[in-house]
Amino acid sequence: MEKLVLGLLVALSLGTWSIMLGKYKQLRTARAQTQEFIDIFHGSSRFSEVNEAADRLAASPLVGIFKSGYIEIDSQIKALRARSQEDEKAPAYRMRSMEGLGRSLRRAVSAELQVLRRGTGFLASTASASPFIGLFGTVWGIMVAFQDIGVTGSTSLVAVAPGIAGALVNTAAGLAAAIPALLGYNYFTGQIREWRAELDDFVLEFLNLAERNFT
Repeated sequence: MEKLVLGLLVALSLGTWSIMLGKYKQLRTARAQTQEFIDIFHGSSRFSEVNEAADRLAASPLVGIFKSGYIEIDSQIKALRARSQEDEKAPAYRMRSMEGLGRSLRRAVSAELQVLRRGTGFLASTASASPFIGLFGTVWGIMVAFQDIGVTGSTSLVAVAPGIAGALVNTAAGLAAAIPALLGYNYFTGQIREWRAELDDFVLEFLNLAERNFT
């Protein structure tokens, strides 16, 4: 049982480091591509130009939001164009609903945040559960050590030390898995909060531009 618990803790530790390294790389790439996308977005006069450039910057959460808004605007414009064939007074290149655009952008924000949060739940679970898993392994090992004492009748330190030392390794392994997971979870949660604010700001900017140009 002690070895089984230790193996589980090692697996949790490896999973933690794998997720943290992958998440760090993901956020670093997203930050670099976001800066490039913002430069293109602010420097272009047409959404169609931004949409063409956005395809190579898919790692940026802002790209997903922009594309969702662009598709919504395009669908609304096409619907009004179809209507204008029957009604000459129907405006071209105009949106029907800013509320519909806002809902589409909010859904896109939720989807992008889900991508950014992916893996953080594992870190939180590892941080909270690993110490108790390690403690379980330790308690189990000490119980086995006391059973050995009962069987052999020897209470010398030489007899019980190996078993107790092996049991305490599980406590150390539990902490070794929990501490990096906790630090990683807190770090990435802070990063995601910053991303949330940035995504919300971009949504407001996008809505303002859409309102000026398509209503």
